[in-house]
Amino acid sequence: MKPIRLMSGFFTVGIWTLLSRVMGFARDIMIAGYLGTGPIAEAFLVAFSLPNLFRRFFAEGAFNMAFIPMFSKKVEGGEGAEEFAQDAFVGMAVILTFFTILGIIFMPLLVTAMASGFRGDERFDLAVEYGRYAFPYILFISLAALLSGVLNATGRFMAAAAAPVLLNIVFIFAIVTAAALGRPMSDTLGVGLDQALGLRVGDSLALSVPFAGFVQMAVVWWAAARAGYPLRFKRPRLTPELKRLAVIAAPAALAGGVVQINLLVGRQVASFFEGAVAWLNYADRLYQLPLGVVGIAIGVVLLPDLSRRLRGGDTAGGRDAFNRASELSLALTIPAAVALIVIPMPLTSVLFQRGAFTVDDTAATALTVAVYGLGLPAFVLQKTLQPLFFAREDTRRPFNYAVIAMVLNLVLAVGLAPVIGFIAAALGTTMTGWAMVVLLWRGSRDMGEAATLDDRFKARLWRILIASGGMGVVLWVVEVILGPWFGSPGLRYVALSALVASGIVSYFAIGQMVGAFKLHEFRRALRR
Repeated sequence: MKPIRLMSGFFTVGIWTLLSRVMGFARDIMIAGYLGTGPIAEAFLVAFSLPNLFRRFFAEGAFNMAFIPMFSKKVEGGEGAEEFAQDAFVGMAVILTFFTILGIIFMPLLVTAMASGFRGDERFDLAVEYGRYAFPYILFISLAALLSGVLNATGRFMAAAAAPVLLNIVFIFAIVTAAALGRPMSDTLGVGLDQALGLRVGDSLALSVPFAGFVQMAVVWWAAARAGYPLRFKRPRLTPELKRLAVIAAPAALAGGVVQINLLVGRQVASFFEGAVAWLNYADRLYQLPLGVVGIAIGVVLLPDLSRRLRGGDTAGGRDAFNRASELSLALTIPAAVALIVIPMPLTSVLFQRGAFTVDDTAATALTVAVYGLGLPAFVLQKTLQPLFFAREDTRRPFNYAVIAMVLNLVLAVGLAPVIGFIAAALGTTMTGWAMVVLLWRGSRDMGEAATLDDRFKARLWRILIASGGMGVVLWVVEVILGPWFGSPGLRYVALSALVASGIVSYFAIGQMVGAFKLHEFRRALRR
């Protein structure tokens, strides 16, 4: 089995994730334009959040964090990998089929757990209806995540990274179709044309969710079959290895999904403030762009790489992989965090302010973007630190850290909400992200050489901070100069493009001068 190439794998995942996030922007721009931050938008966003929340436990957050190291070691050892993957696939399908049925039946309880502030108004009934439409998505997307884990563990990243693009394609098609061909609901329900259009778009989006999940699963199933793992639905069996997988996955359910749990607390708090659920969602979309492209890409590639290096006793190689992943993550996310903090208003106004999305919505969303920006490096560092534990099949300590982080988030979000309002939800998420990084870092100190920082990382970190600070100054100056352009419908897109370009050019120029990175390293990785 050929070794996983960390940098080329990262860029493969990163580029496809970038495309998915850009299309996700287009999707959310359309949702904001048609639905704004009103009750239909909030109902759909909560309904779509429910299967995504649980998928972090059953798939990316728990199952895969336990499955990938075990599967990678079998691939490296050359025995039993396909049989193990087949048993895991069937077991997950059976469990999630029952869970999906229960979720549909008890949807009112799930919506209450996610957004109890909806009870007593029209948002609650809509969220329950949309939630029942959307919830089967968890079955398809979780099976897709397992299949993606099989592909990633064998060094095949493209299909798994490209699959999320299909979700956004389906959503955009649903919005366009609903807007152009939707039924005349204003005649049947006695509502205005604007509300009728919103209901058509909301219905179509909710119904398209499980279909999008099925399409994603079909694509990665086909890719896995071509890679030599044609997994099938058949009679389940409980093997000793599946029992061990369950034991490892149970604590990883919380550890891997801690960000989602904290977002759940945030949405619960936000549900008591009209429009806040939507503000958090649109801000989440902005900071998820760098988090997805960098953090998720690094996490996807680093975990199987570390697992296989540890299996082969390559401690020095494991240390180098961890340091290069951390270095690259910070080189790309610290400047992104600075940009989110310095220019949240231009970003939010140009991307979202149109149609039903008002100036007040822009101000609230921009504030949330800046707060999330403060936590962006922490969210990414978690993606590089957690594989140190999961590659060793150690899910217990991340579980303990996640419990501490959850309690802290609950105290901050709920305790500060009466004082500072909805923004307490975002502040709690950010502060908890940094607390989790501190706990993971302290916990990794007993892992030996593979978890230590090398001289190159230490030398470049402070240079990355200097380059990012210099870029922040450039962004602030350019924003002031271009300020009048952002108020012009014809020039706002040009102004934002110029602003973003000035940030990119200044960061890489300053970074090259101070030695934060070498541009030829990026070029070499892209060529690979």
